[in-house]
Amino acid sequence: MPDPRLIENNYPFLLHLGFKLVEWHEGFARVEAPISPFMQNRQGIPHGGVHATLLDSVMGFAGCHTGDTGQRQMALTLSMTVNYVAQAQGARLIAEGHKTGGGRKTYFAEATVRDELGTLVATATGVFRYRS
Repeated sequence: MPDPRLIENNYPFLLHLGFKLVEWHEGFARVEAPISPFMQNRQGIPHGGVHATLLDSVMGFAGCHTGDTGQRQMALTLSMTVNYVAQAQGARLIAEGHKTGGGRKTYFAEATVRDELGTLVATATGVFRYRS
């Protein structure tokens, strides 16, 4: 089990959206969010931008784990492709991201968003550049 002391506090944008980083270790991150009324689109379902933000955030974390609270790694998204698969049915969104490769300056990642019922809602792949 990963050390919970290594999980960073949320930055203001994630706090505003209610997202929470719940698991984070080398090459992996998990972010969860309750589905709130303010996230809904005109159809009454979570806006696609919420899914995209979850996917982007979880892939960003997945590539930036250092295992050292004194050494933070940052990255910028260079490219991201999102695929919307189904509507969320539950009350919580769960995003999991995996670093899939890369080098010294860039990395590749993939992620999924599911609801707590297990429905696959969206997937993404991305390319990220490490910041020095």
